[in-house]
Amino acid sequence: MTRPVRIGLQLQPQHADYKAIRETAARAEELGADVVFNWDHFFPLYGDPDGLHYECWTMLGAWAEATSRVEIGALVTCNSYRNPELLADMARTVDHISDGRLILGIGSGWFEKDYDEYGYEFGTAGGRLNDLAGALPRIESRLDKLNPAPTRHIPVLIGGGGEKKTLRLVAKHADIWHGFGDPEVVERKVGILKQHCADVGRDASEIEISTGVQGEPAELGPKLRELGVSLFTVGVGGPDYDLSALQKWISWRDAQNS
Repeated sequence: MTRPVRIGLQLQPQHADYKAIRETAARAEELGADVVFNWDHFFPLYGDPDGLHYECWTMLGAWAEATSRVEIGALVTCNSYRNPELLADMARTVDHISDGRLILGIGSGWFEKDYDEYGYEFGTAGGRLNDLAGALPRIESRLDKLNPAPTRHIPVLIGGGGEKKTLRLVAKHADIWHGFGDPEVVERKVGILKQHCADVGRDASEIEISTGVQGEPAELGPKLRELGVSLFTVGVGGPDYDLSALQKWISWRDAQNS
């Protein structure tokens, strides 16, 4: 069965006061977004590198109380910044606060300034992926042990396009894969993901395909939809948080799902 189209917003917690971030999350919910994500960094990724910025998971806890319908999550949590068992407990707690609306987005990490400024070992890309591979079973194990248990199976979203390691981790552990790129790139990655799923004995249709989008939905949307993408996420940064692109994608979604 074809998954319905869903629209996400990555509300980047940079260059704005928290009041503006909270109000934008509320507006996105009112407009009809399906998911509101933030990201897991300690400094802005563009604009003033030392501009206003807020931490990811404390914000998700606040969003769990401040919203009532949208799913929420990080796009994505950096595996390096928290013990896997602690992250599982944090996710279970936000799951309960939100009445079962959390998506556990996770990736291996890449922004070296975060590591250097906060005292984490940056290491190598391969080493960070190996750490993620070790963390995912620990997260799953801890979620099974917690009391109370999560309200539902918390969907795990893995972000990244590495063809040998990341996509194999997606095949083994993820409910959602999030990537970037034009349709040609997405087509290649989806093909490789399907092969990894076959290799580990998993039905690839169990994994929702998500991608970040820029441009006009009427032009880009059908091309990505043909490749199996069902979650389309628009990114927006402060201080203004212009949601006009989000509105266009929501309108396109409504036409597709009608």
